[in-house]
Parts: sequence; structure tokens; C-alpha cells
Amino acid sequence: MDVWILFSEEIEAPTNEAYEIRRFQAIGKEMGINVEVFSPEQFDLLVTDEDRTSVLIDGEPKLLPDFLLPRTPPVENGYFSLAVIRQFERLGVKVFNNSACIEAVADKMHTHQILAEHGLPTPTTMLAKFPVDLGLIEKHIGFPVVVKTLLGVNGTGVFLIEDHEAFHDLMTLIGETNPNIQLIFQKFVAVSKGRDLRVFVVDGEVLACMERRAKEGGFKANFSQGGSVLPYELDQATEELAIKTAEVLGIKVAGIDLLFKEEGGFTICEANTFPGFKGLEKACAVNVPEAIFKAMQKQMDEEKLVSQMVAS
Repeated sequence: MDVWILFSEEIEAPTNEAYEIRRFQAIGKEMGINVEVFSPEQFDLLVTDEDRTSVLIDGEPKLLPDFLLPRTPPVENGYFSLAVIRQFERLGVKVFNNSACIEAVADKMHTHQILAEHGLPTPTTMLAKFPVDLGLIEKHIGFPVVVKTLLGVNGTGVFLIEDHEAFHDLMTLIGETNPNIQLIFQKFVAVSKGRDLRVFVVDGEVLACMERRAKEGGFKANFSQGGSVLPYELDQATEELAIKTAEVLGIKVAGIDLLFKEEGGFTICEANTFPGFKGLEKACAVNVPEAIFKAMQKQMDEEKLVSQMVAS
């Protein structure tokens, strides 16, 4: 099986993301899987009906892999990265995760629209419209309020605004420096301040779950932001909530973030199509790359079986 990973950093970089790419390479080698890593910038997109078996990498044709695993969030150079993924899809390569779900989940407002449409619990969310109507925020969301940029990842672009004055100051600053920025306002779930759950879902099954806790006095529980992690045992209802979330968003490899609710149970904070797993492997006895590769192999085996049945 040939698997290509789409990744825009240096593989030897000292980041969690690069570490995870090295994990994919190491586990792939152990499993006899040919894993290669390419940056989106290495591709030249040539659309033609004459050759549908290869793509151009560094100007040279290279035969297509069985699977593409994107690991580059479309925050910077987003259109080109998505165009590369779409090229593979149109050429028949199986992609974990596909461009449609990446694009939908990258837009946090769109994510919550989809979740609400399917009756799944999410905090009340509003898209910012400048000038901001403070009375409307007070009436429908209240304070403190969570302010998020539409395309932030790994806890970046998320702020907890405690009161009217701080909110007014932030909106004034944004209005003067970056009036075209897209923001959402979200109801603050006080009981979950500084802690949440990250549920890792692979191909419709929960692989593991960890509780993330922020540094003392902090608000963001992300492992990449210095939070601590420990294993968490899910009940059936919460496991089904995570699986349903990944399903309605169309995510094969998903990180579903859940917030604790005052009355018990959970509400969906957000979903991730490029979920990090260094913290998960630290907290739980799981092998994430192996689980993803096994899901790919399972899909290949099922498709081969169907082809044999049709042929016979």
C-alpha cells in the first residue's frame, strides 16, 4: 500500500505536527507500508484527460498512491492546498480526509450550522457583524463570551472576554486594525473552563479519549498550548455523540472536542480534520498511525472484494 502525506513543514522540525509525521513514517515502515511526505508547493496542477495515473511533483510525473493523508490545515495558502487534494480525488485516489469536509470544518460557523441542523448540541454561536450590536450579544449569548477567529487551529485565535468593557475595547481595536476579519461569538460554558475532552474517531469508531486541562489559571486546554492530558473513559451516549459528529461532518479521521455541561453530559465545542495525537498517545495506550493505516487497508480490502464479486 502506498500512502502519501501532505505536509507543509520540515519533517525534522521540533513541532508536535512534525513529530507526528515522523510517527507515520516509522509505523508505516513497521507495517510494510510505503509512506512518502510531500509539501503542497511541490505539486504542479495540470488538468488533462490524457494522463490520469500520475501527478507532477517538482515538475516530474509520479504514479499516484493508493491513499492521500492531508496533514496541512488550510489556514495559510488554503486554496492551493485544497486544490491539490481535489486533484487527487478527481484522479480516483482515496483521501483521509476529503476536501469537502476539510473546507466545511475549517469554517467554524459552518461547522456549527451543520451540527445544529442535525440536532447535535453546540454552544449558542453568532457570526460577527460590524459594527457589533452589544445589546444583541448580551441578550442572546451573555458575558463572559468566547470570541473566535473563523479559521484558527490548535487553540489559536480564541479569546475569553469577561465583560462589556473588555469586549468593547477588543472590537474597537479590531475595527481599526483589521475590519475585514471574520469572527464568531460563542456562549461560554463556565463549568468547562480550562478543561474539555478530545475524542479521537477513526473511520466511524472511537479510538480513544483524553481529558485536557489548561495550565493553572488558563482558559485553553489544548495540549499544544501547554495543557495536561489524562485518559478519560467515555459512556455510550458520549461515544455515540462523538461518532455522530464525525459522521455528519464527513470526517474519516476526526478530533472531536467536547465541553462539560452544568447539568451533565457534553456539548460540541468543535471538530478537527487534522487532529494532533501526540498528547493522546501520551495519555492513552493507543497507536494512532497504526489505526489510521489499518482503516485504509480495510477500505482497500473491501473495495477489492466488491470488485471480485462484480467480476464474478
